[in-house]
Amino acid sequence: MTEIYATLGPACEQADILEKMFAEGMTGMRLNLSHSGLKESEALIQRFWQAAQHAGVRAELLIDLQGPEVRIGELYAPLLLQEAGKVMFVCQEQSGDASITSVRQGQKEIGSYDGRVPVAEQILIALEAGDHILLDDGKIELAVTSVRPEITAQVLRGGMLRSRKSLKIAGKPLAGPVLTDQDLHQIRLAKDYGVTALMQPFVTDAAQLKEVRQQLISSHGEHIRIFAKIENRLGMDKIRELLPEADMIVIARGDLGNDMPLWELPSAQHRLSEICRNEGKPFLVVTQMLASMVRHPYPTRAEVSDIFHAVLDGAAAVMVTNETAVGQYPIEAVRYLYRTVQEAERFLPRY
Repeated sequence: MTEIYATLGPACEQADILEKMFAEGMTGMRLNLSHSGLKESEALIQRFWQAAQHAGVRAELLIDLQGPEVRIGELYAPLLLQEAGKVMFVCQEQSGDASITSVRQGQKEIGSYDGRVPVAEQILIALEAGDHILLDDGKIELAVTSVRPEITAQVLRGGMLRSRKSLKIAGKPLAGPVLTDQDLHQIRLAKDYGVTALMQPFVTDAAQLKEVRQQLISSHGEHIRIFAKIENRLGMDKIRELLPEADMIVIARGDLGNDMPLWELPSAQHRLSEICRNEGKPFLVVTQMLASMVRHPYPTRAEVSDIFHAVLDGAAAVMVTNETAVGQYPIEAVRYLYRTVQEAERFLPRY
């Protein structure tokens, strides 16, 4: 049976909503730890387990670690970046394990710029004039126009930018440590909160997964499954080396789609699916499976076809993210996801 995962968030934080999502076919949920932690989410996690118990479901709880993904720092307030506008990049301040910025977004302080974006020093050093920067899984695109005396960029594709969103410099591999201090802290807490699986972002080397496994064992979490997220070309190239060290491969189409022309993404997904299927390794497909349902009570025809063919290609699991974390119709999203999977499973024996 295909596993059906949703994502915990404000839209489904009530116990009755979670219970209805389980009733619609959900088998587990993802908790994104890029913006919070297990301890901070304790009340939500408790409601999750209570809802699973009431629904009679032996549920899975996945934690999605920060990992080596590069992110911007904390903004004083969300920034609306408009096309042709200007942005300045500034060095974020460090306070303990958390990255913060005290830059306010008032027009008087910013001058002619639409906003200031705090980033780690390693980002500032790497930026060069002409670089293209992708923010928030590529939703926002900037082009660096100057690096002296300040690092400035022009907005090519605008949108609302919020704190801790992902940052990628096109064509430049840039990553932090395999496990951040926060990741290590979450791993130490994982067993106490009933975590059943861990999602490791941007996996490109088998040694990364071995390090994660060792940390789990040291924290008495040897039972916790490791889901290796493939999010760039390098991860794709190394896929066969990663298979023995992962319990599940995640075809994470958000960042993977940022690392290639978008029209190449379907063939990349197909190749990864084929390799996993031939090697007998379970894989999960995620990102924008029902993106229209963030605001609408029913999906597009293309979205349900996408889910259907992911299952026919052999996916052991499918997942929705924003659709249930912040979307207006989390219950309906799970219903469409599960029922489309059911329809696909009817064809599997003869496909």
